[in-house]
Amino acid sequence: DTITWRVQSHWPASSSSYTDSLLALKKKLEERTNGRLILEPYEAGTLFSATDTFNAVRRGIIPMGTIAPGYIIDQVPLAGVASGLPFAFRKVEEAAYFHKELGFEQMMREATAKYGVYYSTDKVYPTEMVVRRPINSYADFTKLKIRSSGTLQLFLTEAGAAASYVPGAELYTALSQGVIDGAHWGAVQGAYSLSLYEVAKYHVRPALNIAGTDVFIINQKALDALPDDVRKILIDTLDQQFWERTNEYQYQEEIALARAQRELGVKLNVLPDDVQQKLAETAQKNWEMEAKRSPESAKAVEMLRAFLTDLGYL
Repeated sequence: DTITWRVQSHWPASSSSYTDSLLALKKKLEERTNGRLILEPYEAGTLFSATDTFNAVRRGIIPMGTIAPGYIIDQVPLAGVASGLPFAFRKVEEAAYFHKELGFEQMMREATAKYGVYYSTDKVYPTEMVVRRPINSYADFTKLKIRSSGTLQLFLTEAGAAASYVPGAELYTALSQGVIDGAHWGAVQGAYSLSLYEVAKYHVRPALNIAGTDVFIINQKALDALPDDVRKILIDTLDQQFWERTNEYQYQEEIALARAQRELGVKLNVLPDDVQQKLAETAQKNWEMEAKRSPESAKAVEMLRAFLTDLGYL
């Protein structure tokens, strides 16, 4: 028998992750289950808004979706840490180890299980901004209106910018009309796939954070109702995809940046020292705030600090 699942994505169809993560997963599952599990993907906003998708999956209205953890902080406080504590990890592999080997993803699964939702991180990757004009000083930074979400939205605002949420499908228009001065949607590939470099020619580094900010969520009852072999294939494929997409994404990032610089005249804007210093100071306060959200959050932040201390960063 064929089982068809509707999947509401938070990615617009133009996003690289819609193709490389969701559609790639759909193809793998069809092949590995011999057509017994079919994913029926819907781009951002088709069935539900990005912020309503978790509740739709939780209630069983749809069996599966993709979200950013920042959308569910009110229900799952630990999602604030999952959104990516700013200026924490310096390398993607560090964040991947924290998720998979140190047990952070399992903590998130236990937190969402209370709502009858299975949680699986799609990939770990950096979040980097694009801006319409270069940031050459802290004074420049404080003049920015930046599209953001979740923990990073609070972080950027506390650091001195004006951050607000704008859905992915509206980012290009908001930037082109000057409603916002900058945005983050993933990193290079995310900006490229939404054509943001047409109106924002400066790519900013270092990364605001490195985290698992794209997630697959599945209604637990729908997952349990699958035949045993199909359920195992689904879970194993999601776990495998995490490593494949994490590695693939970093390779694609460098290719995309070189192409953007060559073909679109994009320039790399490395934040000046005074801005980085301010962001680092604000980040530490942000970590303390996140730790206060819940006992689970406090445990995760403590685990992160111990890990970064072992790496020599703290």
